[in-house]
Amino acid sequence: MALLQPILDLVDLLYKKGIRDVVISPGSRSAPLTLAVARHPGLTARVVPDERSAGFTALGMAQMSGLPVAIICTSGTAVYNLSPAVAEAYFAEVPLLLLTADRPLEWLYQQDGQTIAQDGLFGKHVKRSYQLPADYTHADARWFIERTGNEAVNLCVASPPGPVHINVPLREPFYPAPDETFVYQAGRVVEALPVEPQLPTDAWHALLDEWDGTERKLITVGQLPYSPELMRVLTQISQEFQVPVVGEIISNLGRNELFISSSDTLLAQKDTDLLERLRPELLITLGNSLLTRNLKTYLRAYPPTRHWHIRPTTARLIDPFRSLTTQIPMAPLPFLTKLLADIDYQRFRQGDDDSDEESTYLTTWQTADRAARRLMESHLREAPFTDWSATQRVLEALPDGSHLHLGNSMPVRYANLCGLDARQQVRVWANRGTSGIDGCMSTAVGAALRTQAVVTLLIGDVSFFYDRNALWQPDLPKNLRVVLLNNAAGHIFRIIDGSSSQPELETYFETPHDLTAQRTAADHHCDYEAVADQDALSEALSRFYAPSDCPRILEIKTDKFVNEADFKAYKGRK
Repeated sequence: MALLQPILDLVDLLYKKGIRDVVISPGSRSAPLTLAVARHPGLTARVVPDERSAGFTALGMAQMSGLPVAIICTSGTAVYNLSPAVAEAYFAEVPLLLLTADRPLEWLYQQDGQTIAQDGLFGKHVKRSYQLPADYTHADARWFIERTGNEAVNLCVASPPGPVHINVPLREPFYPAPDETFVYQAGRVVEALPVEPQLPTDAWHALLDEWDGTERKLITVGQLPYSPELMRVLTQISQEFQVPVVGEIISNLGRNELFISSSDTLLAQKDTDLLERLRPELLITLGNSLLTRNLKTYLRAYPPTRHWHIRPTTARLIDPFRSLTTQIPMAPLPFLTKLLADIDYQRFRQGDDDSDEESTYLTTWQTADRAARRLMESHLREAPFTDWSATQRVLEALPDGSHLHLGNSMPVRYANLCGLDARQQVRVWANRGTSGIDGCMSTAVGAALRTQAVVTLLIGDVSFFYDRNALWQPDLPKNLRVVLLNNAAGHIFRIIDGSSSQPELETYFETPHDLTAQRTAADHHCDYEAVADQDALSEALSRFYAPSDCPRILEIKTDKFVNEADFKAYKGRK
């Protein structure tokens, strides 16, 4: 057995359990893991020097593929740099497997370099943390490593998926001899069969009774991946049972004549009579977090009598509107499919039709939604050149069937106000697990690596410059398109209440700067173009999505004071 044979076998086990992609940040202590991956015939290794960017790149790859992605880094503070991506993966429910090299435990607190307390370092932001032994001579140690590898990958993908940490202490010598050949020995693979929960018959009948006993039903969809099947079922439920379906741009439902897509504007109004008429008796929620403050505030201020939340697990009681009455431990698609079929059958047997109140309730939501949409469109037609008007133009130019990554802060909010036409079939992604700005570009790079379709990142200037190491990796994907909204400041602080009225706004909140992306683009061999008005933007977009041999960056320069005045004028019209 080679000195570090269990490490070779652990890496081979990851391959046998379905992992194909590994993101590696270079280091010495991690050499055994790195070489085991680099020499494995079935694994694809990607080198990303910056650990923070590496974590988010892996996140984007895992989102796109739906499979766990492994990350390797060396010991010490390098491990801490994975923390932002780990936290995002935990709350966004993305499977990552973290393999962190370490010195053996006896060297901790002995003034040895790159040695920190790594066991359990990610705390509550991983599903579990494992510590491997540093010595492999006893058969029990090798059995433990094999068992841990199986358990870690199984846990990584078990519902809800998320990050799992394996800390790997490694003794020297850990570089192989020049003539050493790696042999990946066959290990034992332990599969964990998926659990498909089914509700007991009496519980299902109780839900159907609740459905029948309420007139005003509302379905609200949080962040979810694009799913034509789910959209089809929600469309049927809304049409057949006169149920409003409220979604946001990150819900991936798309704007059509049926769903409610302008809730941020709609629910900002002061007409309390209308707001009361919009209140549901039964609220059904699915997906992860909601984006807009107005929607969340409304559901808290006008709570339903009954509230179902559909989620495959009841491990955590998620009750952001303080109204939850029933946790339904199923995936949304099978639950709603069965609900549709059973209610259809029940109505067929009983000869029931939709009540007048149900029809009126849907019409009330749709009428208010269309009025909000007209208000937004009217404002943009009259608006000057701003981040918001530029966002509208970019969304209209997106290639059908492409992917859109939205940077946090204002870009995701502007995009949500605009919405996307469902006919574009654009898949929308955003790091809304923790809503940080720190890895938005790295995530988009990772996504672009795992699809042939165009991936557009709409990002603000502070987010872009904060994460420009996302471009510091070899072989950047040619299908990546970055649209940078550069207003030379952290624009959101001029928009939100509180900070905008403080005399310290510009110095302590806004992050003013005079940076552009031109040199960053040149450093990383990306095509670059800058525009500062609507005509130039339209002309640039006409060629932006043409095939290219490298990524492209389109920088849109706007005036922060014009942005501020325009957005406040819009808020004043609502």
